[in-house]
Amino acid sequence: MGNDSVGTGAERAGGPGYALLIAAGPAGKQRLMDAAAALPQLAAVPPAALLGTPGGASVVQLVDPADPQTVLTHLRTAAAHQGPVLIYLAGQLTVDAKQRLPHLALARTTPRTARYTALPWHWLASELARRPSGSTTVLADLVADETAWPGLSGSAGGPGGLSAGLTLYGAVAPAPPKRQLAAPLYSRALADALRGAAGGTSGGAPDAVPPYARLHERAVSEAGLGGGPVLLLDGSGETSPRPGGAVPGVPSRCPAPQDAVPAPSRAPSAPGAVVVPDPHAAIFEAAHAGRHSEAASMAAAWEQEALRAAGPRSPEAVHWLEVRADLARLAGDPARACELWLAVADARLGNGEPAGDPEVEGAVDRAHHQWQFVPDPARAGALAPRLIELRGRVPGRRPGALEAVRRRAGLLLGTASQPG
Repeated sequence: MGNDSVGTGAERAGGPGYALLIAAGPAGKQRLMDAAAALPQLAAVPPAALLGTPGGASVVQLVDPADPQTVLTHLRTAAAHQGPVLIYLAGQLTVDAKQRLPHLALARTTPRTARYTALPWHWLASELARRPSGSTTVLADLVADETAWPGLSGSAGGPGGLSAGLTLYGAVAPAPPKRQLAAPLYSRALADALRGAAGGTSGGAPDAVPPYARLHERAVSEAGLGGGPVLLLDGSGETSPRPGGAVPGVPSRCPAPQDAVPAPSRAPSAPGAVVVPDPHAAIFEAAHAGRHSEAASMAAAWEQEALRAAGPRSPEAVHWLEVRADLARLAGDPARACELWLAVADARLGNGEPAGDPEVEGAVDRAHHQWQFVPDPARAGALAPRLIELRGRVPGRRPGALEAVRRRAGLLLGTASQPG
């Protein structure tokens, strides 16, 4: 998605706009930012001015959502909108313990459960990837917790992954001192800038609202963010650290998906030995570019290497099964994704992992989720017995999951038995 250069950048897509405003954060002592405090100011901005669309705009607010799938559904609704789209996110970034990937913490997120209860950041780029260039802008006012900040501010990591595939403006600050909540200073200043821009135009015409780039600069200045340890996201795919900081802008790179765990690092056997680059970025860059066969072939090759080096059901082999499952999802093949997630669950259970382990539950939950989207009744029916068997062993945390599979399997059986 290209950066905006005229108006807000969104109006070039034409038609009414759509704004999704999300303020999220964990409950209790885990919360680091009073994210919801920013929504009243943004909601007070005329919807047409918020997106620079003379035809008006729809505004949807999500306050403290608890389920990442709920947020994903709203993202997909926004992504399917024909006109300009604005996604606003306020809250805190965390990193899941296993994959070390950034997530937006939701109401039920804890350090141990982030992988399953928080929103994977790369879902944003994945869902918005097919929208027309220049039609989508993401604004973010974020605090990074102690697990996420080192990867964003350290020279070994960097924040480029946040901007990958997005036109992203905003600010990311480190966590405040204990027992304190960070205020959404950037959001408040941005809302003031939007209202001022809309009110200062001739007749208040929303199509005269300045570009987001200028609004971003104004918000940063008015919020006084230029002199503190804050990373500024300027819409270019790179970030601007505080003046004098040691964090360079990092080129955008496609992040690994939720279900991909970085391959275990291999220490060089001798000084000067070549370290094999992490293949995940190239694989998922191909997938997000629509080169699904290429991505699947690369992942299959790495899986074969893992099988040769470590054997079936090894952590490395299971990892690449998970990668292939997520690639199938991205390729729009829910049946294959379901099949592969079932294989992941089988492998983990075969390794002695308990049915209540989050990794096992997650594999079965993903298989079940993908199975619901299999359009071919015959193929869905063929997968049903195996899913029922695994659901019986791994019921998951949502009551009625097993019965839901059985009901749909029965309907599929009835459909198959009807004469054509």
